[in-house]
Amino acid sequence: MPEISEYKGNKLICLNPGSKFTFSFGLSKAKMILENLDAIRKFVETNGESCGDDAPAGGEGSSAEPF
Repeated sequence: MPEISEYKGNKLICLNPGSKFTFSFGLSKAKMILENLDAIRKFVETNGESCGDDAPAGGEGSSAEPF
């Protein structure tokens, strides 16, 4: 069950609080996720091959590595 916590005065949502590696993000990223939910869904459905537009995966200014 997701939990809300706080870090440096900012609210965070943790989607998997009982896991070894948690997945948390704040309000700004939550809004960005909601605004791009269709692209995220397409990305998952195509195993990372498309995000629903005609642009190549990755886009301008991104690297092949996520980090």
